[in-house]
Amino acid sequence: GLVLKKFPHSTTIQLLCSLDYEPSLPVSEKSNPLSRDLDRASANQIVRILQACDMQMFEKEDCNGHYQDPENSLVVLSGCGTSGRLAFLIATTFNKALKELNKQPVYTYTIAGGDRQVLIMKCMYTYVHIYVCEGKKHVLYIGISCGLSAPFVAGQLDFCLQHLQVYTPVLIGFNPANQARSDPIQGSTFTFYDIVQRMQAAAIHQKAFLINPAVGPEAVSGSSRMKGGSATKILLEVITQAAHGAAFAQRPITLHLQSGRCVCYLGWGRLGVLGLIDASECVPTFGGSDFYISHEDFLSTVLPSLNDKDTVILIYTEFDDQSEVSKMAARVKEQNCKLHTIVHRTEEGAAVEKQWELSTKLMLNSISTGAHVLKGKIYQNYMIDVQVTNSKLYQRATRLLQKFSGRSEIQCQEALLKAVYAKEELNDSIALKDVCAHAKRVVPLALVCLLTGCSLVEAESNLENQPIIRDAVTACLLQNTV
Repeated sequence: GLVLKKFPHSTTIQLLCSLDYEPSLPVSEKSNPLSRDLDRASANQIVRILQACDMQMFEKEDCNGHYQDPENSLVVLSGCGTSGRLAFLIATTFNKALKELNKQPVYTYTIAGGDRQVLIMKCMYTYVHIYVCEGKKHVLYIGISCGLSAPFVAGQLDFCLQHLQVYTPVLIGFNPANQARSDPIQGSTFTFYDIVQRMQAAAIHQKAFLINPAVGPEAVSGSSRMKGGSATKILLEVITQAAHGAAFAQRPITLHLQSGRCVCYLGWGRLGVLGLIDASECVPTFGGSDFYISHEDFLSTVLPSLNDKDTVILIYTEFDDQSEVSKMAARVKEQNCKLHTIVHRTEEGAAVEKQWELSTKLMLNSISTGAHVLKGKIYQNYMIDVQVTNSKLYQRATRLLQKFSGRSEIQCQEALLKAVYAKEELNDSIALKDVCAHAKRVVPLALVCLLTGCSLVEAESNLENQPIIRDAVTACLLQNTV
């Protein structure tokens, strides 16, 4: 069986941040020694491993921020993907709290690609949305980029740094400053590394702030929606919590991952929004499919197709309509589905209610990540079954193939393109096609071919029979020795 090693948290953090451990990678892209055999763990073991990795978040904390003069001030939270979705959640939460106090809302958010990206992630490169600040005299801008790499955030920070008489830029990330991305940004003359250097120079005079605590690598390498997202939520709430209490909205959500069996989230209120965030991230991260919002969609479109092999998870608190929850549970039981609940009850105040949100996020991350681990989308503790839909994911896929196969970069790129286009031989027109066209989930197929030397057809057949990639490799090698 799998043995979960117990390291002192401080010792583990020091190891992960050491220049000697995977030296070519920033911390947010390194593998975590605690989860090295995640792909071969049972469901219970997966939960324990993810919990151990999450505990590394609490080794350090560092944040500071405030605003005054709400009539002429604005707090902007901004990011891409998970970071932008959390910016949306925090901004709307605290604006509602201000309204309940009969005060003017001062929070806003921006997300790369616009509001549509709260639910759907596309390949986006636009990054300037500072128009929301027009007419304001004091703007606290908080840009979030877990890997210190997002062009969207870099562009906005560049604008802020040019107008420090109005803007106080804050950057939240989880890599050391010297590991900020140095690749050229499309359409720009600067890199993210350049922006970080300018931020550090401005920070000397307290004109800008860099908040980049070490939280350690993700349980699934590079999956910054997990610890990166959780640490982002903690930091944003610490920055804003002093002046505000918790607030709840009523917005039900559903997650539907259709791939043989499915898991559905049915949520209420702010916890439902967290379910919405977790659900939306499964599509670009793991390749989930149908996505529905509202209980009505669930009842009319999803529920009729469910059976005893499917799982439904209810997410609610004691403040939600218990009769509505009971009715929904009864409808789910009629389909003989596996039914589970995440429910929070307490007599404490708002501070505990905010802990509900974090604990719910951690549980949902464990559920969605664990489900995809068991489906074979992870190799060791690397998210191997990625959609190769942009240059970042193409480069990551190539690096993963190099790491696990020991082959050259050119060989790995060729194997990847062969898997993308289902061709045993490549021609120049295929090799030169835009990387964003490579949308199929093909990295495991390329890896099996590289490790075993088998054909694409043989690799695909073994992956269908053995979803766990390491098991598929073993099966293919055994076939070749017979």
